[in-house]
Formats: sequence, C-alpha cells, structure tokens
Amino acid sequence: MIAQTQAVQTYSPEEYLELELASEIRHEYIDGEIVPMTGGMPNHNQILLNLAGTLNLTLRQKPYRVFVTDQRLWIPQRRIYTYPDVMVVHGALAYQEGRRDTITNPVLIVEVLSKSTRDYDQGDKFAAYRTIPTFQEYVLVDQYRYQVEHYAKTGEKKWVFQEYDEVTNSVEFASLPFAIALHEIYDKVEFELPEPTESTSE
Repeated sequence: MIAQTQAVQTYSPEEYLELELASEIRHEYIDGEIVPMTGGMPNHNQILLNLAGTLNLTLRQKPYRVFVTDQRLWIPQRRIYTYPDVMVVHGALAYQEGRRDTITNPVLIVEVLSKSTRDYDQGDKFAAYRTIPTFQEYVLVDQYRYQVEHYAKTGEKKWVFQEYDEVTNSVEFASLPFAIALHEIYDKVEFELPEPTESTSE
C-alpha cells in the first residue's frame, strides 16, 4: 500500500501579503509556502537589543538606516518574504514595487541563531540573501555561547569568513564604519548551564 502525503497549500505573494496584514503574528513566505515565525527567547532579544542599539547609536547622522525584526524584506529571485533580525540599508530605501512596507536593498543582515533556525540561517537563507545585489555582509550570532560568524563579500560570488569565539574579540564590519566587542553583544546574556554528569564510583 502506498502512503499518501498531504499536499502543502501554496499561496501567491499577493495572498500572503493580504493574510499577513490581518495576522497577529509574523510569517515568512517561501516560494508559495507560509511559515509562522516563533517568538524569541530572552537571550535572543537581549542580543538583538545590544547589537541593534549600538549599531543605531554609532550610525546616527550617517547615511545608514537600521531596522529590526518587524521590517519585511522581499527577495525576488527566490520569491521569499522574511523578517531578518537586523538589517542595515545604506542610502535611500528601495521598496518592493507598489508597496511602502517592504524593502529590497539591505547591505548588512544579522541573524541571531536558535536551535530551530540555525541550519536554515546558515544554509538556504544565506544563499537566498546572496541573490540581493546590495547585500555585502552577513553576521550570525549564537545565543547559547560566545560565537559569531562573519561573512563579508569581496567580489563576485566571493566571500571571506571570520569566526569570533572569545569574549575579548571585536567584530570589525566591512560594509559600514562599525565595530563591536563580543562582551558588548552578549551583555546581560545568561547562558544555560550544562547538564550535570553523574559520577560513578569504582
């Protein structure tokens, strides 16, 4: 007997946007599929506040705009609507045609990793972001330990990777005049204690 799989309902971008405007929670749209976005844990929100707040303060009176969580991004080549944790736009905003609530031209994107999104953020989502012509820099921040992964574009389909895992390390950004130490990113973040191991006596 052949098991029957239930077909995933698909939507047009227009249907998604109509549903999203009426929704109390945010959803991603991935090539026809609508995926609910989960709420962040305290560490996620603390890291986001520390990083975005410092970015916004440092870039004041400079030609950059900093956005967090609720700003929608459209990736036309992959037919994806998403809400990055942090986006920075250099210069004027470029909007999706016919809309004023969805932008298309980030130069920098930051994602705070969770256990459920880590693989997607590091893999398919990064690949989708790389189709954005203005996109120059990607930063992934682990919320469970001191760990930042930094990707900077150096040429056509060329990216340089740098890893930071010491509290004294400082992340130097390439696409904008900004640097931040890990102890600032992780200020007030409380890491989970490892599970105790049972000791056995001989």
